[in-house]
Amino acid sequence: MKMINISLLGSTGSIGKQTLEIVEDNDDINVVALSAGYNIDLLEQQVRKFKPQIVSISTEELAKDLKARLADVDVKVTYGMDGLCECATADNAQIVVTAVVGMMGIRPTVEAIKAKKDIALANKETLVTAGHIIMNLAKEYGVKILPVDSEHSAIFQSMNGENRSQVNKILLTASGGPFRGKTKEYLENVTLEQALNHPNWSMGRKITIDSATMVNKGLEVMEAGWLFDIDLDKIEVYVHPQSIVHSAVEYADGAVIAQLGTPDMKLPIQYALYYPDRRPINSKKLNLFEIGSLTFEKPDTNVFTGLAMAYKAGSIGGSMPTVFNAANEKAVALFLDGKIRFMDITAIISECMSKHDVIKTPDLDDILNCEQWTYDIIDKEILTSIR
Repeated sequence: MKMINISLLGSTGSIGKQTLEIVEDNDDINVVALSAGYNIDLLEQQVRKFKPQIVSISTEELAKDLKARLADVDVKVTYGMDGLCECATADNAQIVVTAVVGMMGIRPTVEAIKAKKDIALANKETLVTAGHIIMNLAKEYGVKILPVDSEHSAIFQSMNGENRSQVNKILLTASGGPFRGKTKEYLENVTLEQALNHPNWSMGRKITIDSATMVNKGLEVMEAGWLFDIDLDKIEVYVHPQSIVHSAVEYADGAVIAQLGTPDMKLPIQYALYYPDRRPINSKKLNLFEIGSLTFEKPDTNVFTGLAMAYKAGSIGGSMPTVFNAANEKAVALFLDGKIRFMDITAIISECMSKHDVIKTPDLDDILNCEQWTYDIIDKEILTSIR
């Protein structure tokens, strides 16, 4: 049995935990590196169970604590961005699962590609903000980018064995989130608890809010453009409340090939780890008799303006997607902390985009500087007008 050695960045988050469940269910996946943010208790448990060679946590103080806790374990403890990059380039790792949240995923992904590691990509911000860098590097170093998002995995599977030059358009599905069909007036007063109550998927807090605003779908549109080398006007969003059709591809002859399954992230994670092979999986199988019917609707971009703004940001290109993404990250964090209202999230994104002077071909430093510019302008100018 040939072992698959993986490095897992973001091991204590939703995707990270489900990845480790897959590791537990299979005897031929070995974890060589783990990284996490602040959840030191869970990370300690994971290290003891999966015995990686190296582990990273966010701060030096937490790293000292973790090292003391793991004094009886043979593992190297690192921290911060340097630690993330060290985990991403661990000697024995063949695949790096990038499940960290936000733009912090860019640098370790770049370093992993340069170290000729395949990427199981669950960090959409990496391609949204630095797709022109990442995809060119992957081509240069002969590295596979294997999508873990359920929608992008579905597209990837629907294109498997097909001639990509004959793709007519991508049909990207969206659940519609907890506020599907609601008005702007209704959304003015929604609570954090309501926004976190997703009808179909169990996800982290940030991505759940992104789903509620439909900004997440906008980020996925931009990510799909890079992953599949397709113009954004050939990516069409369909609201599909059952979350059974995970996405589809229409070809030149009118044929539409789709991937269906239950709303479970384990399938796309496992598919990325074993690609091109398929393995049995410990999860509920799809029963179409139980489902009965599938429905599809057009997204309401007058209410969910974040989706329309994402298309605009992606079409403008350059540094604008970075500003869109960074403004959303900051605004969602403010909403989760109870400092702004739900509808302020997209208002903040719009304000940041209107104030930004686009850099046409940003390098990595430009991207990170644009991120900081966005955070600063929200703090110094935009929040004062909202309050």
